[in-house]
Amino acid sequence: MAQFLLELFSEEIPARMQDGAARDLERLARDGLTAAEIPFDTIRTFAGSRRLALVVDGLPTAQPDRLEERKGPRIGAPDAALAGFLRSAGVEREALVEKDGAYFAVIARAGRPTADILSGLTETIVAKFPWPKSMTWGSGKLRWVRPLHSLICVFDRQIVPAAIEGVRVGDISEGHRFMGHGRPFRARDFDEYREALAGHFVVLDVSERKRRIVDKARALCAGRGLEVVEDDGLLDEVAGMVEWPTPILGDMDPRFLNLPPEVVRTSMRTHQRYFAVREVGGGRLAPHFLCVANIETPDGGALISVGNARVLSARLDDARFFWDSDRKTPLEARLETLKGVTFHTQLGTMLQRVERIEALARRIAPLVGADADLAARAGRLAKADLATGLVGEFPELQGVMGGYYAAAQDEPGDVVAAVRDHYKPQGPGDSVPREPVTVAVALADKLDTLTGFFGIGQAPTGSRDPFALRRAALGVIRLIFDNQLRVSISHLARLAGAESPETLLGFFGDRLKVALRDQGKRHDLVDAVFALGDEDLVRVVARIDALSAFLAAEDGANLLAGFKRASNILAAESRKGPLPEGLPKRAASPAEEADLFDALGAARPDIDAALAAEDYSGAMTALAALRAPVDAFFDKVLVNAPEADVRANRLRLLAAVRDEMSKVAEFSLVTG
Repeated sequence: MAQFLLELFSEEIPARMQDGAARDLERLARDGLTAAEIPFDTIRTFAGSRRLALVVDGLPTAQPDRLEERKGPRIGAPDAALAGFLRSAGVEREALVEKDGAYFAVIARAGRPTADILSGLTETIVAKFPWPKSMTWGSGKLRWVRPLHSLICVFDRQIVPAAIEGVRVGDISEGHRFMGHGRPFRARDFDEYREALAGHFVVLDVSERKRRIVDKARALCAGRGLEVVEDDGLLDEVAGMVEWPTPILGDMDPRFLNLPPEVVRTSMRTHQRYFAVREVGGGRLAPHFLCVANIETPDGGALISVGNARVLSARLDDARFFWDSDRKTPLEARLETLKGVTFHTQLGTMLQRVERIEALARRIAPLVGADADLAARAGRLAKADLATGLVGEFPELQGVMGGYYAAAQDEPGDVVAAVRDHYKPQGPGDSVPREPVTVAVALADKLDTLTGFFGIGQAPTGSRDPFALRRAALGVIRLIFDNQLRVSISHLARLAGAESPETLLGFFGDRLKVALRDQGKRHDLVDAVFALGDEDLVRVVARIDALSAFLAAEDGANLLAGFKRASNILAAESRKGPLPEGLPKRAASPAEEADLFDALGAARPDIDAALAAEDYSGAMTALAALRAPVDAFFDKVLVNAPEADVRANRLRLLAAVRDEMSKVAEFSLVTG
């Protein structure tokens, strides 16, 4: 078995595109090989700032021979149609076989050399690569994310020719732009390729680049009694910007530590791609930073450190100016500026949005145990920091800076916390506020967004969600569930002025299903509980958990089978005519019919009491008492008895069992 190595060497690829590019490269290669019916063992891809690489192991040297079956005319078709098919298939009349009322030609196809197929596959990959943005250069028409210089394209240690406009294709590449001194190297397989890159100061694997950054950064900080503030998102970005990662610990002016730590960290991260450094044990920020250079220098990075410190000081001087200037104007006074800021052409200005949030937070407050006046005050100030200089410079600090400014003007602590945290949770990894005032404002913020955009017909469609409404709905769900709030979505939607709460309720239902499925809950159980129409998310999740445990037990599984059998019988009978109405009566015999009637009567009050007390495990336990009588009924009793009145009573009994079980969940939607 042989190996295919492909490298696409170009100018710098944006770090944000590299992971997706590696996945797309693997997908295109896998799809192409599969379509060509070429088996392989493994596919690996690698992405860095100047190259994409692909290695496929376990390839045959030629495509396997195969038989191709082609369908022809129907049997009895005119001779002219049959003759035309024979010519197109290249076979004689005797080679045809008859099957399913038609002629079929079985054609032997000799496998093509794998190298020929890989040549075409490489050309297709380059031509159809789905970069989010691409460009042309010079006078050519080839599009790539940045100018594409060369390809390594070798199979079984031999160059695979490929026609790529203006690009050299062979077994030659280059290493590090500076430390490699532009010296080319040759590679005929992956081991040679990776070894040559390492010798030319390129770390191919992004996971290895990350490991080097983390290990060296930790060692540098530990040597001075510090620790790096780890940031996975920044690590991903920086690892995509360097080929030979070289962390450097630099010093910053201690006077900047008087700024809020979020400002210092955001300035480092956003403008300079630096990691912040703090005292050991998660203490306060230290007057240092950690940058990742792409080269090693004789002075150990001292000159780079000094230059970076100078740039950082200039950035932080700007931040200090905004910080000092912003605090001179109260948040309330900044609301006037929001009159001129459009939230959405159909939803008014930001000030109008503020007024809606303020009023809605006041209405929601009693539902979450919050002080209505404090909730309204926090709702009024929540967006005021959008008019500040620091948030204009660092939009990701909205809310955070509002909290600082609210504290500086001596707002109550609950108001400060609500202004700071009302955007939360913004994603699955974000924390959920627990303070009642913050919860009220966070709900008001998200519900205003949802009802507003749904009201103007801007609900998400397919993969498009330009206003992040799915995220807002998940935020509402987490706020409700994590705080165990006993509120209905429809009621909240009506408080927010929704004209069609039903539409919004359906959207929330879909989002909750996604969230619960992500937690590993079975989709059919989610559907079975949602079908009851309960809007209390706390109850919904409790029902799903109880139902899952019930069906995992033998009694639950068997009772589910009985439910489905009863439902199937009732459905079949309903197709013949209307089912008998009314309640079943207790039959004197057979005993199994009487026993089921008695068991149902005994279980009903227990089920109702458990459901009323929201004891869903208790309701399932009460249901389990029906398992043995249901099994015995189906084993011994003929439902479709010849006597009409007997048959009708037994159908009523089965309907009563089905209806009783349906109080707990819609078991017809359970698939397992």
